[in-house]
Amino acid sequence: MSLAPNVGFISLGCPKNLVDSERILTELRAEGYNIISSYENADLVIVNTCGFIDSAVQESLEAIGEALEENGRVIVTGCLGAKEDRIREVHPKVLEVSGPHSYETVMEQVHKYVPKPKYNPYVNLLPQQGVKLTPKHYAYLKISEGCDHRCTFCIIPSLRGDLDSRSIVQILDEAKRLADAGVKELLIVSQDTSAYSLDLPKENQNKTIFWNGKPIKNNLLSLCRELGGLGLWIRLHYVYPYPHVDELIPLMAEGKILPYLDIPLQHASPKVLKAMKRPGTIDRTLERIKKWREICPDLTLRSTFIVGFPGETEEDFQQLLDFLQEAQLDRVGCFKFSPVEGAVATDMLEQVPEDIKEQRFHRFMQLQQKISAAKLQQKVGKTLAVIIDEVDNETVIGRSMADTPEIDGLVYVDNESQQQIKVGQIVSVKITHADEYDLWGTC
Repeated sequence: MSLAPNVGFISLGCPKNLVDSERILTELRAEGYNIISSYENADLVIVNTCGFIDSAVQESLEAIGEALEENGRVIVTGCLGAKEDRIREVHPKVLEVSGPHSYETVMEQVHKYVPKPKYNPYVNLLPQQGVKLTPKHYAYLKISEGCDHRCTFCIIPSLRGDLDSRSIVQILDEAKRLADAGVKELLIVSQDTSAYSLDLPKENQNKTIFWNGKPIKNNLLSLCRELGGLGLWIRLHYVYPYPHVDELIPLMAEGKILPYLDIPLQHASPKVLKAMKRPGTIDRTLERIKKWREICPDLTLRSTFIVGFPGETEEDFQQLLDFLQEAQLDRVGCFKFSPVEGAVATDMLEQVPEDIKEQRFHRFMQLQQKISAAKLQQKVGKTLAVIIDEVDNETVIGRSMADTPEIDGLVYVDNESQQQIKVGQIVSVKITHADEYDLWGTC
């Protein structure tokens, strides 16, 4: 029996791209390929790229270059793969290029250069939930591909296509497998989570189907309700504030899904939002935030914003600061506008100078730091549920319901009770201290 071929794998980009990597790795493992973490002895290297902004493109091109230099046999896939000419202009020696979520194409290319093993001694060792690149206790669950929005700063639709929702039964089956495998937290991701199923014909959205013997509808509310019945932490990301998002808040108040909403608002100036082709009015958004908090007082709101968008004036920026002050969002990310090849905003007039972008970024973050510090200070003295991510000698680090992995804050736990704590365990922690981003407490 010959040894199975070795495949090296590099995964770049967002959680949605991570899910694509997991899918490819699962198929490779299922066919008997060895997945290795070094260039040495790899028969082939796959680079799953990101191409959303220029810095991500540069990182992807550098990763491809390193793989070529260290190994020489490289297949490229992912978002940047949708721009094959851009890749081959810099790296003409790559063997093959494919775009995002091109699972079958990638496997065909692998077979071309590294034939499928004739005998697969590993297939029975492949976990039922597939190969995961996250720790065992949490996983990303992608519910759709693509996006129907045409935001002027974004090229995702040209890279990943229009909205394409997965079957609700398929999603719930995958979630059940992950729960059975010991996953404690599911992070629901897509380009536009709140648009789930809206690409389907109306009759299919309202059609009653069955999962585990229960009648359900093919919509976001039904999906969240069923996910909430699995007994896991269910965390929603990339939720545009469509009207039907209001229906999810009672589920959060009831503890069915986490009281956490990641809503990419991007700006607060009506003029800038119009230029971005973003939906919603800020006054209406503030009203809804107030209503959501009345229904679910423990709700954590996360959002991202762009400063220095073309045409943004000091008055526009001040409207953004005013909104930030009034909305009192819990978690906020800020990005300076970055030109992206192919995005409409890249060619707009009135580009904001870099020094002004930098100044506005710091002013924005200084205000949000004060808001965040005050919000976290309110948690001192409270007892919070904390999921444990790391246990190393006397170090115990976790996250509260308000914290998504690798993005939000951490909770540093002093194990005064000397109880045996394991990664993935959910423990009660009394908060004793807070700063602008993180919490400290005892259990």
